[in-house]
Amino acid sequence: GKIMVKVREDHPLLHDGSLDIDRWLEEISHTSDLHNPEELRDALELAKKLSDEAIANRTYWSIDSVQMGIEMAQTLIDLRLDNASIIAAILYRAVREGRLALQKVERQFGEEVAKLIEGVLRMAAISAIQNSSDEVVLGQRQAQVDNLRKMLVAMIDDVRVALIKLAERTSAIRAVKDAPEEKRRKVAEEVFNIYAPLAHRLGIGHLKWELEDLSFRHLKPEAYYNLVKAISKRKKERESYIQEVRNEIQASMARHGFKDVTIYGRAKH
Repeated sequence: GKIMVKVREDHPLLHDGSLDIDRWLEEISHTSDLHNPEELRDALELAKKLSDEAIANRTYWSIDSVQMGIEMAQTLIDLRLDNASIIAAILYRAVREGRLALQKVERQFGEEVAKLIEGVLRMAAISAIQNSSDEVVLGQRQAQVDNLRKMLVAMIDDVRVALIKLAERTSAIRAVKDAPEEKRRKVAEEVFNIYAPLAHRLGIGHLKWELEDLSFRHLKPEAYYNLVKAISKRKKERESYIQEVRNEIQASMARHGFKDVTIYGRAKH
């Protein structure tokens, strides 16, 4: 059977296909330092209402927008982002899918949230324009990718916009595992070329490696699974080697009079 890399635990947000808002709010109030998790309730309830309407009218997109909003929010909470960013993440899909006007967001949740969503929409629009031009002159592909990356970085006047977009692409690449191959490749190529390097530039290592691993899995499955097998076989060796080196450094520090030192080491992805 295929060995899968477990990127992170699935968040227990949905049960029986429904959303337990109270449970999620209680969970994040214990694990994060958001000053007022209750502020998120209105956003969650609105996103849920719009998603339920879309399902009833059969106008929903392929991704569960509430689940994706909560996944994005969780990623941003882990990055210690503020309430405005997290509300923007929860409502982003509803605005992107045309179910919620930015004016309504501004009226109900304030100008800051609306501006953040607008910034993420602009990033999506630039990516879409670039992706729609299939006329790639030989040898120009890399130049196009570089230009797009530069354009996206240049247009970000609030780093929170980039972080929300990274959270959104992280959720998107997790969600496409069952999509048709063409869709998977398209999402994976963009993530590999644009968003993993963006996460790297912003210094968010854990997102960078998740984006790289998942996009690599879709773009080069055979090479990916061969590597996974090879790495799994040698994992114990690598871990014991790291432990040995840590012990040696610890002993050496102690000999030089540094008693209270903690040495960290980890196997790279």
